[in-house]
Amino acid sequence: MRNSEKTLFPPLAVRLYGVWFRHFRVYTKNLISNGLPPFLEPLIFLAGIGLGMSRYIDTMAGMPYITFLATGLPITAAMFTAAFECSYGTYIRLEFDHVYEGMLAAPVGVHDLLIGEIIWAGTKGFFFSLAVIIVVGAFGLIPFPWSLTTPLIGFLTGVMFAALSMLITSIVKNINQFNFYFTGFLSPMFFFSGVIFPLENLPAFLRPFAELFPLTHAVRLCRAGDFAQFHPSLLIDLLFIALFTAVAGWLGIMRLKKKLIR
Repeated sequence: MRNSEKTLFPPLAVRLYGVWFRHFRVYTKNLISNGLPPFLEPLIFLAGIGLGMSRYIDTMAGMPYITFLATGLPITAAMFTAAFECSYGTYIRLEFDHVYEGMLAAPVGVHDLLIGEIIWAGTKGFFFSLAVIIVVGAFGLIPFPWSLTTPLIGFLTGVMFAALSMLITSIVKNINQFNFYFTGFLSPMFFFSGVIFPLENLPAFLRPFAELFPLTHAVRLCRAGDFAQFHPSLLIDLLFIALFTAVAGWLGIMRLKKKLIR
């Protein structure tokens, strides 16, 4: 049996690329409508929040407030796009469009399909964070060239939230329950993970809870990279992201596997 599987199935990298490329083809069919928002959203946010609040807040964490915001937005863009891709997107492909049934007819396994989906969401995190960097960089709001490390953190962030969202997808009973995930978890994390203001501004008893948010560690890595302020403690943030991704991804894949093989 093992020999026949080796004969029938192409190498792992080819299988994962096949899943990734399928999503890439679907996404780029509507390239303008899919690719333009990542460039417009940071402009709208910075104009509405950054320019308005910067009239009242001069500096934040030793930098202009609008720069403080600009160095956090790429990671939130990666978070939201990956979360959407592996929550609503995965659920629709699973329950409504039955896309996975056709994909599993190809020489790919369930694990290949779901891991490939997570990698695709990480790729979108890379692209969305890069789009934000291009926009804010054009206005001179972030330092170059170190800020070019941000898309790499965006990829890790995308993979992390893709894994978490896949776990949530395996739990929800209907598509409307994703509202609790986005409104009750992701939105509060946006405000309490160091994007809008430093964690040092939180009451002391709340700071440990902020450290439990996965976004906190990604934002910290991003800002450290932007200003080339590397410190050994950042390894803890990398370790947190790696462990969080591994645990959430494993649980999500194991639970979704039961839904795909029935």
